Amino acid sequence: MHVRKKVDKVRQTIIWSLTKNVGLAPGDHGERISPPEIKKILITRPNHRLGNTLLITPLLQEVIDTFPQAQIDLFVKGKAASVLLRNYDNINRIIQLPGKPFKNLFRYLNGWITLRRQRYDLAINAAYHSSSGRLSTRFARSRYRCFGDPDEHTRSNRKDHEHAAKYPVYSLRSYLSMRGFPENKKPIAPLNLRLSASEIAGGRKLLNTLVADDKRTICLFTYATGEKCYSKSWWDEFYQRLTTGHSNYNIIEVLPVENISQLSFAIPAFYSRDVREIGSVIANTELFIGADSGMMHLASSVQTNTVGLFKITNPATFGPYNNKSVSIDTNTGNLDDWIRVIDNILVGSGLKDELHQQTGFS
Repeated sequence: MHVRKKVDKVRQTIIWSLTKNVGLAPGDHGERISPPEIKKILITRPNHRLGNTLLITPLLQEVIDTFPQAQIDLFVKGKAASVLLRNYDNINRIIQLPGKPFKNLFRYLNGWITLRRQRYDLAINAAYHSSSGRLSTRFARSRYRCFGDPDEHTRSNRKDHEHAAKYPVYSLRSYLSMRGFPENKKPIAPLNLRLSASEIAGGRKLLNTLVADDKRTICLFTYATGEKCYSKSWWDEFYQRLTTGHSNYNIIEVLPVENISQLSFAIPAFYSRDVREIGSVIANTELFIGADSGMMHLASSVQTNTVGLFKITNPATFGPYNNKSVSIDTNTGNLDDWIRVIDNILVGSGLKDELHQQTGFS
């Protein structure tokens, strides 16, 4: 582990030890809530990463469905939220902390001051393990506060309670049910970038500049950060196996902002620094395959069938769950097993008749 990562880990441990009990005794003491009185809501998730921002979209949709007339402010870090969430009309204001606080101390302090100046009816922490999330939820001037801690009932009755996109929703539902709201048993919404029709059409045009439109397309993302990234040799073997029996599909690669390809740019590749544009291209593909990463969550958020490859992180916490999406633990099984999972998705969608005839999958 690099020295910087070790320092960050120690720093996070110290801060968490100081903040983990913030909010354990909520100030409203179970007071009943009347829906019409909730007119202004704060959702706090001070994290700049692409994936973590997209993971709050199910919570955002839950809040909009529950309080459709309310205005929502977001307390975030970095500029990602303003781009990713711009099609959510209920968002009134995004309060942004700088991505690098110590290099922008004035802007950082001003963000907290701006938060304190607002008044809210309900403040919601979108990540219970986030120290800055707990502090900002407590710091905000709000009548009601939901700190996002998973409750015992959810842990006992929901197999998916660990998922980073779902536990904030379960927590909010539990919080509201204890305050007079009827129990909500609806399925939790998937991640959603809310691409417009024009964005999707633009993505189709971009995809058609890479490959012919007479075949459906499989999209690969071969990069990831740190130990989540698979080696060039791993991807070479995977790609060669994937091409066997899938000649009736185009295969493209979406590149990361670093413009790195673990396939050495051997196949048609799409590069853009605009995440919505990237999402629009992925939205026009049949299947996305990539390691646990922000790009994997982006693929899930545009409702494309997504195969997440996991070897370090926990798929129960971060795995894609929309449509026919699955997580593959590459520490178990082999390449044939993984390709069989992929084939089942393609066959299950009814869009791969030729493979259906060859394999007899149902």
